[in-house]
Amino acid sequence: MGRLRHISELDDRLVVGLMSGTSADGVDAVLAELRGHGRGMRFRIIGKHLRPYPSELRRAVLRYLETGDAKSTCVLNFAIAREFASAVNELLGGLGIDRREVHLVASHGQTVYHAPRCASVNGIRERCTLQLGSVAVIAEYTGVLTVGDFRVRDVAAGGEGAPIIAYVDYALLSHPRRGRAVQNIGGIANVTVLPPNPRLGDVYAFDTGPGNMMIDGAVRILTRGELQYDVDGGLASRGTVDEQLLEKLMQHPFVRAPPPKTTGREEFGRHFTQRVVEEGLRRGLRPEDIVATLTAFTVKSIVSGETVELPREEKY
Repeated sequence: MGRLRHISELDDRLVVGLMSGTSADGVDAVLAELRGHGRGMRFRIIGKHLRPYPSELRRAVLRYLETGDAKSTCVLNFAIAREFASAVNELLGGLGIDRREVHLVASHGQTVYHAPRCASVNGIRERCTLQLGSVAVIAEYTGVLTVGDFRVRDVAAGGEGAPIIAYVDYALLSHPRRGRAVQNIGGIANVTVLPPNPRLGDVYAFDTGPGNMMIDGAVRILTRGELQYDVDGGLASRGTVDEQLLEKLMQHPFVRAPPPKTTGREEFGRHFTQRVVEEGLRRGLRPEDIVATLTAFTVKSIVSGETVELPREEKY
């Protein structure tokens, strides 16, 4: 802890950030120089690297999300950590930077289960979340101090565990006179609300609903795996939104629920997407129409969340 405290007090830090989202298609690594602290913090991206998951690992992760067991948990915890560590080593090697120059690796891990409102097993109920990719394994294979379990700590402290980007948005994007809504669209879409000249306690963030998760899933189903995602929006652009199906999707309990709220594959994963695709086909929709409707669902759920939740008295 003393070493971490010392690093946190430095004016200049070199930090590698590691992230793999709900799409589970690889790990993003970024090396950044951080200067200062709080709202005075500034950053410079020195380099970035994407390491795609091997196809067999991605299939294993997606399968695990449906049928996870203790053996799979153990194997994937190490296998994912090796991929994360390899991403760090490839990033630093490509930049010609000695690992001894790096102060810290911060790893989000690969989320495989997220139930901040409560889950139960044999009558035992817990608020919980699980990310695979052991920080001990990453540290061993990179030789750099590694921290993680950010979602776990937030849930343990009473939070939703996500989005965890709110502090960075506060530090880098706050404005003295204007409020800002910072929208991210990944597998799941989320927004950080920054009132004008905010204190940290004024800032909040929540998931608005699916981002590209259902679109990707529908494309895989409809093309029988030939496509993994809608390349350049080509399918959606050729389709027509089915307003009745879209309105039904907008009645989803998560979309209608007020924040704080987070979601993931538990709500908008393969099973739900499969049901939507089947309903679309029963309605006589073309594959392009289904993809267009799911794309509109992402957009409309974002707009709905921000319209309802942004403070009316502020300028955004």
